[in-house]
This record gives sequence, C-alpha cells and structure tokens, in this order.
Amino acid sequence: QVQLVESGGTLAQAGGSLKLSCTYSGRSLDRYAMAWFRQAPGAERDFVAGLSRNGGSTNYADSMEGRATISRDNAKKTVYLQMSSLKPEDTAVYFCAARATILTVPISSTARDYPYWGQGTQVTVSS
Repeated sequence: QVQLVESGGTLAQAGGSLKLSCTYSGRSLDRYAMAWFRQAPGAERDFVAGLSRNGGSTNYADSMEGRATISRDNAKKTVYLQMSSLKPEDTAVYFCAARATILTVPISSTARDYPYWGQGTQVTVSS
C-alpha cells in the first residue's frame, strides 16, 4: 500500500519562498516517478512539477519554470517542492502523486496517470 502525506503548506507573502514535503510509506520510493499538482477552488487539478524515479529528469509547468525545484531523497522517502517568488495565483491545495514506472518513461503531467495521491496541503499566498 502506497501512502503519501504532504506537509509544509502555510500562509506566505507574495515574493516569498516555501518548501513542501511529501513523505512516502510503502515499497522503495525509487520505483516511482513523483509529481506535484495543485488545485485552486473551482479549478482543475494542474501539474506543477515532476521527477523521474532516479531524480535525473524533471519537468515543470510553464507557470513554475524558474520558480520551483522538485527533488527527492529516496533514503528518507521524501519528495520536496521548493517554490520561490510566490504569487497570489500560486494559492491552491498542493498534492503529491506517485506512479510506478520504468526509467525510460517520460514524466507525465497528466493527473490520471498517477494512481497514488496524498491528501493535499494548503498554500495561501497573500499580496
């Protein structure tokens, strides 16, 4: 059973930085490609960033390019999302997601490709 638990969401100031964490329980984290998605009220769940099984490849939404860094520590079974230059439009519930893949599979930005999800953590950015 794969379980994901996000943490680190908070109220932040525009222009500030924030680091989210996603801890994983289950079999080895290195079997899974990981991603962060976010969902604002009344909106669809949007891709933020993704990371390959070994951390060698990343993929970012255009809106987060240059402002976000996704990383993983497989030994700690934790995935991180570092965000900077926060904007009010970054306000959303942020979800961690996982999918078992082979290394050659491109990082997916499609929510339905990820079978495992955390419960989400709220990020609110004030102007």
